[in-house]
Amino acid sequence: MKPERHDKAETVARRIVERLDGKIVLGLPLGLGKANHIANALYGLAKADRGITLHISTALTLEPPQGSSELESRFIDPLRERLFSGVTELDYAAALRSGDLPSNVTVSEFFFLAGRWLSVPAAQQAYVSANYTHAAGYMVERGINVIAQMVAKRGEGENERYSLSCNSDITLDILPMVKAAGDACLLVGEVNDNLPFMTGPAALPASDFDMVLDGQGRSARLFSVPKKPVSDADHAIGLHAAALVPDGGTLQIGIGSIGDAFAAALALRHRQPELFGEGLKRLNGGNLPEGAHGAPFEEGLYAASEMFVDGFMELYRTGILKRRASDGAVLHGGFFLGTEQFYQFLRELPEDERDLFQMRGISFVNELYGEEEAKRKDRVQARFVNNAMMATMLGEAISDGLDDGRIVSGVGGQYNFVAQAFALDGARSVMTLNATRKSSGKTVSRILARYAHTTIPRHLRDVFVTEYGVADLRGKSDRDCIAAMVAICDSRFQDELVREAKEAGKLEKGYIVPDRARGNTPNRIAEALKPLKDAGECATFPFGSSFTEEERRLLPALALLKEKTASRPGMATAVLGALASGRPRAEDAALLARMGLDKPEGARQKLYRRLLGWALKQKNR
Repeated sequence: MKPERHDKAETVARRIVERLDGKIVLGLPLGLGKANHIANALYGLAKADRGITLHISTALTLEPPQGSSELESRFIDPLRERLFSGVTELDYAAALRSGDLPSNVTVSEFFFLAGRWLSVPAAQQAYVSANYTHAAGYMVERGINVIAQMVAKRGEGENERYSLSCNSDITLDILPMVKAAGDACLLVGEVNDNLPFMTGPAALPASDFDMVLDGQGRSARLFSVPKKPVSDADHAIGLHAAALVPDGGTLQIGIGSIGDAFAAALALRHRQPELFGEGLKRLNGGNLPEGAHGAPFEEGLYAASEMFVDGFMELYRTGILKRRASDGAVLHGGFFLGTEQFYQFLRELPEDERDLFQMRGISFVNELYGEEEAKRKDRVQARFVNNAMMATMLGEAISDGLDDGRIVSGVGGQYNFVAQAFALDGARSVMTLNATRKSSGKTVSRILARYAHTTIPRHLRDVFVTEYGVADLRGKSDRDCIAAMVAICDSRFQDELVREAKEAGKLEKGYIVPDRARGNTPNRIAEALKPLKDAGECATFPFGSSFTEEERRLLPALALLKEKTASRPGMATAVLGALASGRPRAEDAALLARMGLDKPEGARQKLYRRLLGWALKQKNR
């Protein structure tokens, strides 16, 4: 049976309300794949008619960035206009953030855009803590009766198909669940011509859909995520982690700057193994770590990754991502979200290569259950590389929440991949994190003695990587785990960790941090990476950037100002430095103009101009 076809979102929304008698439990895919026009139309109807009940169950609601200060806004507002103009924003998100959500509308998410909902009590209270693979079941138990998803379209008539594209993840899991339960769940598609058509299980016949919006929103711009700058610490982590990956193995990569650094390090290893080896030696006191992998990839890698990050695109282009699974794919993913260049790559894939990238249900990617024999055969020598926010010296990972219960992001699939690492022969879970972070203007350690919240417990501890090296904790005693974690901690915090471990009786009284770990400082990392940087590697944006040249030059200065102004002493230092530093340099005129501070008006703008000029001088010493 052919789906109902409509060209206006409000018409689709009214038909959904009619067919479901105004009682709507709406499932929206995680991240990019939400049918934003339909969601907004449903929200508008519910807002106008309190007799309609609307519960939205979703994850990773995307919002264009906003500045948290006047200086940040001066940087972000033009960027927002350039990169997000034409993106359809979600009305429920704005209402939830402002506290104006109608009483007949509720929103629950199982994964947040990192840090964006920390200060929104309604979002925190409605958060559903769930492993990614459990989310579909929870939605079905809640009574989901409509899925509204952005889709890509191909063909006409009997050959008409719609691809779930960026979000096969939960939809492919929900549909058989509701069918098995005998429940009714409308599948509604919103066609977008900019969405890549992904083949395989993600491509469904038109008859699977109950309704399709094909008109309004068809040319809407896709939400893209600008690349973040990659720091020296990130690059060092990437090099350490790249040496853990055997040729012929399986790979999972997380999102963010560390993921980019890891992909760049793998590419460096493949293209210039000698330079890669030299960098690794310099990071490890002149010696290659025992068992390090440094040769080019002859057999290549296969990817089983819940998120198809654009780092895999780079690995494919470099000739690393080429080992084929049983079905011929080089990658199985659950969802994707990335840059406009990434979307263009997927749209322009030659037909004979398109099937190499298979979007599947998240239960397929994140679990071994179902088709287990083939999965075990495919997922050999797996390295599941994920990011943590913090870690304890006993090997617990903190990746989703704070000790007061607030959620930064979510568990997602991290636990699933840790579990796979222990279930698959030869597999390892690799947790990456920077050794330090900034808090209220101060440098603090990300490796802690203890923390009140845990994402991955210590009995599942495996491999941790910071810029200072690798701590292999699997099967080790608590004493040896603590010693290994201290060895990859920043040296400014080692003594305190050792003291606390000794007081708890977890380290012997005579333990001394080895000399080789006493030099764990940012300066040592910068010195170790210098030859690679001189050779054009370890770039701030290894795979390009959506930022202009002026914006790339502004980023370090703005980061410095944000760090300094986070505390009163830092603010005083910055202001005094700015007042004493004289006029901004002539060569920074274009940067000041980009921030709208070339012709300051009033004392406030003049102070901002001085502060920015000072910060630019500090970062260009």
